[in-house]
Amino acid sequence: MSARVRAPELRGRGWLNTGGRDLKLADLRGKITIADFWTFCCINCLHVLDELRPLEEKYADVLVVVGIHSPKFEHEKDPAAVAAAVERYGVHHPVLDDPELDMWQQYAARAWPTLAVIDPEGYVVATMAGEGHAEGLARLVDELVATHEAKGTLHRGDGPYVPPAEPETALRFPGKALALDGGHLLVSDSARHSLVELAPDGETLVRRIGAGVRGRADGPAGAAAFSEPQGLCRLPEHVAEVAGYDVVVADTVNHLLRGVRLATGEVVTVAGTGRQWRSTVDDHAHDSLSVDLSSPWDVAWYDDRVIVAMAGIHQLWWFDPIRRTAGMYAGTTVEALRDGPLAEAWLAQPSGLSVSADGTRLWVADSETSAIRYVENGVLGTAVGQGLFDFGHVDGPADRALLQHPLGVCALPDGSVLIADTYNGAVRRFDPASGQVSTVADGLAEPSDVVLTADGGVLVVESAAHRLTRLAPGALSAVGASTVDGPRHRTERKPMEVAAGEVTLDVVFTPAPGQKLDETYGPSTRLVVSASPPELLMEGAGTGTELSRRLVVDGSVAGGVLQVTAQAATCDADVEHAACHLTRQDWGVPVRVVEGGPARLPLVLRGLDA
Repeated sequence: MSARVRAPELRGRGWLNTGGRDLKLADLRGKITIADFWTFCCINCLHVLDELRPLEEKYADVLVVVGIHSPKFEHEKDPAAVAAAVERYGVHHPVLDDPELDMWQQYAARAWPTLAVIDPEGYVVATMAGEGHAEGLARLVDELVATHEAKGTLHRGDGPYVPPAEPETALRFPGKALALDGGHLLVSDSARHSLVELAPDGETLVRRIGAGVRGRADGPAGAAAFSEPQGLCRLPEHVAEVAGYDVVVADTVNHLLRGVRLATGEVVTVAGTGRQWRSTVDDHAHDSLSVDLSSPWDVAWYDDRVIVAMAGIHQLWWFDPIRRTAGMYAGTTVEALRDGPLAEAWLAQPSGLSVSADGTRLWVADSETSAIRYVENGVLGTAVGQGLFDFGHVDGPADRALLQHPLGVCALPDGSVLIADTYNGAVRRFDPASGQVSTVADGLAEPSDVVLTADGGVLVVESAAHRLTRLAPGALSAVGASTVDGPRHRTERKPMEVAAGEVTLDVVFTPAPGQKLDETYGPSTRLVVSASPPELLMEGAGTGTELSRRLVVDGSVAGGVLQVTAQAATCDADVEHAACHLTRQDWGVPVRVVEGGPARLPLVLRGLDA
């Protein structure tokens, strides 16, 4: 048995969802606490929020979840933005604002998300990175309840969560918008879990499609239910006639694509099982209703099918409404920036799509790399963007320009593209003819989409202001645009020191209580390793089935980022109808090569300290 570790005290800039009260660990004594280290840009963190909801409900009298918001992007350090994100994503537990990552370092977190389980006596009993831990957490909570109830150290009762006041606005954190016939607009009202049709003024409510509460249900407009819907795509008329619906909706948190008949508002599920994708990459076509999806964020008609920005697994997928099939289109699930043939390229949380006027190019807002990418002739390229950790607000030549977590793109008739530069609060424009990036508008509240209307106007979905905003008519002209030479940022996390030469990478994984590694469908574990720059690794890159890997680090390279993806399949032990589970995490680990540095690099996928 290893020594028990006392949980570090919770300190930060302030608390949310506590009614103005500062919490201390002493206030949580007697309860089981899950500290969830997250940042609101991170799709894996959003998945974990959804995994924790049923646990919070089931164990309401013994479990307290505390979110610790440790930001990646500069915008995420803004306390108002943190508060908005807590509401946007329906976070119903206390959240500590940790802008300088002090708590992140105190708890030795190395990846978003990381969970730390604290027992009723204030000791850390488990840590785990990534998503897919819900079943294991439930079993661990059951064990802790039994142990501490017997010891008399478990105190049942209400937790410290205090719900904020309900806001009153027509829209609440709208995500994407689509121009309809007659100048009307269809908007995904994401935080109200519905679609809203607005009149051409962008304000007058025509109708709402969806019951307005989180759920999953097909049917008439008033009874259908979504969960944080985002992207919208109008099908070509001849395709809609055969398919039986007009608009495809990315129903993000339900991991579904939904179809909407505009004449009636009826909603039908057209792709996805509702389960989150946790599988292996293949290039096969699947029955669209039998395949798992992962946080589809936007949709667009390109290459004679619907292309899906599958933010949850850093890929693009395709969906054929006529054949009712779906499959992978681009990306390998590795989260990084790499151009090349579609099957070999890397993306990072693609969140916005738009097709050029001539239909030859698909523009992609690749949010986590703060990049604008494009698909053309079977290849993925990069127009603007440097990588996972470089961002800012810098205009000028595209190879020097910087964005900050863009969520939307809009192709213009002249071949240029507008960018919803979300975390810079701006609309930017990239002109491929000149190779220049300029700022069209700024001072916006987290713009998440840009829409070109039939009359040539431009509407911005100003998500954190809960409205659509029309750009001034001259904003798109050369005179209307401006050139900003703002700050350049780089996410700075303390690098791990490693030795030059041989280094052992160990991913630590302990099956959850009551589970065992599952070899039913082949090897139970998988490890993928790459590096940026690639020269950092002389040996050890690639895919294997062992969670330990011998690396050879080039001593002539000062440092870089190790990209590590690990997954482990488990099943319930000693039961007749065992349930299966998959735990997965992607790490971008900054490393510095030093003479005489550590020759072992440990990463915890799931570990117990008991």
